[in-house]
Amino acid sequence: MNWYYYWTAPQVGEAMRTGSIFATPSGIEPVHPSPPGPKLPEPDSANFVNVTLNGKTFINKGMVAFGLIPAAFRDETGETFGGVGSAIALKRGTWKQNKDGSFSGSLIVQPDRGFNVDGTINYQGRQHEVEFTLNPYYSSTPLSFNASQKTLALQYKSTLLYTERQHKTTTGLDSLAVRNSELVGLVLDPQEPIANKTFSHLNLDAEGLVLNSDGTSWVSDEYGPYVHLFSSEGDLIRSIQPPDAVLPFQDVPGARNPVLNFTASVDPTTGRAGNQGFEGLTINPSGTKLFVFLQSATIQDGGSNKDTQQNTRLFVYDISSISLIPPVYIGQYVVTLPVKASNNHTFAQSELHYLSDTQFLVLARDGNGNGDGVGNEESKYKNVDLFDISEATNIAHTQFDSPAHPIAVNGVVVKGIKPAKYQPFISMIDSIQLGRFGLHNGVPIDPTLLNSKWESLALAPVGDPSFPDDYFIITASDNDFLTTNGVAAGMHYDAGSNVDSQFMVWRATLPSVQRGSVETSIGIH
Repeated sequence: MNWYYYWTAPQVGEAMRTGSIFATPSGIEPVHPSPPGPKLPEPDSANFVNVTLNGKTFINKGMVAFGLIPAAFRDETGETFGGVGSAIALKRGTWKQNKDGSFSGSLIVQPDRGFNVDGTINYQGRQHEVEFTLNPYYSSTPLSFNASQKTLALQYKSTLLYTERQHKTTTGLDSLAVRNSELVGLVLDPQEPIANKTFSHLNLDAEGLVLNSDGTSWVSDEYGPYVHLFSSEGDLIRSIQPPDAVLPFQDVPGARNPVLNFTASVDPTTGRAGNQGFEGLTINPSGTKLFVFLQSATIQDGGSNKDTQQNTRLFVYDISSISLIPPVYIGQYVVTLPVKASNNHTFAQSELHYLSDTQFLVLARDGNGNGDGVGNEESKYKNVDLFDISEATNIAHTQFDSPAHPIAVNGVVVKGIKPAKYQPFISMIDSIQLGRFGLHNGVPIDPTLLNSKWESLALAPVGDPSFPDDYFIITASDNDFLTTNGVAAGMHYDAGSNVDSQFMVWRATLPSVQRGSVETSIGIH
């Protein structure tokens, strides 16, 4: 079933420059997909910078598009469409440049656990397909908020629902019980988080998303934190359980050993903090390595305190033979996240994207902005940053796989471990860039205020022969399903405010992108 909106693709003008194809959306100044070097648009903000990481120069060329899906929109199941910025991925084979100079494709977007402002609900995990038309805008002349939405036109297409063993629906309810490990066919399922003993459905707070060439999907989860492989029909195939160091173990009075407790409502004794599970997920172009990123430090590494939770963990799995051999754990690295200068609070990461086997994009942020309430309107840090693990210590299969051996104490990495190199890159709250698209950061709270939770990254090649390393960076926000006219689990709700699902596109030079990826080629159609 296809659903269409009033913000369908804008009208475009004729190509206006010899030797370059570009479009002019109706009512908007000429759009130039091939700006002559990084001087367009002018870097008129201190946040608009070029950076170098391990000998490679990365260039921020600014924000080029904005779009949204209204807060009250509903998917084909009749439930509120929201939370979709939790993860996005460019659908294979859909990205193209059109003859009129625009670009088009499809995004697969994935919400998390559903509307949960008043407690968790029985929300079935899912992914949506959203088609888009991109008309990059480079002029320094500001657009109105309404006109800016013509630069990224979005169109909902369909929904795929996730199911687990015995075709049971997954659930967003908090996990209050544990399913024992069991053999399903030839696949050994690990202990899994379930809602409770009488409603033994797999808990899924879906965050990361990877689309495979065979139509299957890897999905990372905050409850476990686990990584699940789903079929093209949405059925659970297998699950990856990480080392004990990140599993949520709870001390129990009178018990000899701590027990697994997957609830997100309280922190465990060791392991991932509540709601700080596997946020980041990405894959190499050949589909042989899966990279999984914990949102912030484990409890034993300082994760119970925002002042000391900056040292988190990146895991690497060999998935080259998953049809015969379960994923093989081959790497673990420490990544130190940025902190707020005024109070040392950590800007936790919300997404990971592969550039090469050693370099990655990471989205680190605060939680301020539209959707976070009065007094928290102004964001202090929302960045697409870079990190490099080429010189970092691989601590896989060492004592640090055990919760008894922290990687950091009071926010300081223990001696003998070298963390990844971290480099701030693109500030998503740059006032100049936001202003070009009718957006702002800070008061007042209205639809033009930048959303609070940005949690996703996708790359698409610009296809400009003059700048072969240029890519569009697409990101979307998690609006927490906030609407005054919502439907969740068959019930109507009023969240007290309307927060649209916002999407942004930036352009950047990314010289370390590994060639051969599905995202590194472009066709002219």
